[in-house]
Amino acid sequence: MKRRSLLLSSLLAALLASAGASGSPPDDRTYLVELYQAQFPAVELRDYVYGALLFSQDAKQQYDSMMEMPSWTSVLERGKSMWETPFRNGKTYADCFPNQGRNVAGDYPYYDEKLGKVVTFEMALNMCREANGEQPYAYDDMNTMGTLEVHARTLSDGMLMNVKVDTPAALAAYNKGRELYFRRMGQLNFACASCHVKAVGKHVRNEYLSPAIGQATHWPLFRGDGVLFTLQRRYSACQGLVRAQPFKLGSEQYNDLEYYHSYISNGLPIHAAVWRK
Repeated sequence: MKRRSLLLSSLLAALLASAGASGSPPDDRTYLVELYQAQFPAVELRDYVYGALLFSQDAKQQYDSMMEMPSWTSVLERGKSMWETPFRNGKTYADCFPNQGRNVAGDYPYYDEKLGKVVTFEMALNMCREANGEQPYAYDDMNTMGTLEVHARTLSDGMLMNVKVDTPAALAAYNKGRELYFRRMGQLNFACASCHVKAVGKHVRNEYLSPAIGQATHWPLFRGDGVLFTLQRRYSACQGLVRAQPFKLGSEQYNDLEYYHSYISNGLPIHAAVWRK
């Protein structure tokens, strides 16, 4: 037990010490995998997609029950209708993506060298709209963008996350997202990593804290009261909880954060439209 504690301490110290440095994305992911596997040796890596459900059999049973008869099928049906309804020029969203939009979401976000910025899946949906003469959706509108995305990402259910950081400019954007994940902010002086790296598995406010790896695989999702949340909406809510001023959804800061956050879940399967407390 003492040896494991020393290993955990050394792994965590190395990870936190490198938080502000320009790191190697594969090394970042390896650090996290080793950290969590040292803490929770009985948990299979593929199961990290369940997040905090890993630490509560009762919550996992609730999840399984909710997923058998989900109460949000009407939202998914609206999203499917939005996806299939032709634009005024006769084309649809499926025409904007390879394979008619199936098994593509795991490649997002990616860094677009021509645009000089990270492109998220939500941005790609809006780019599709604009290319076909339609107005973009607001990223904080769950009745439009959220509903469309929750269906669109289900078309990639089972696809393994495959985010690439393969150019110097991409690495710079990735490192900005990484720095933000570890940056303390707000009146409570918390970072994303304060909960999801340093305190994983601990019980806080009647909830267990989930690991960073796996978190980006299942959005958009439905919270316990049936409210639809996109990943960036969750970022905004978390910043509010620590009494920081949230960034705007679709901002460069959140896009870079999503880039880092998604990369570290590479190799894990997408499963959108799930339930969480």
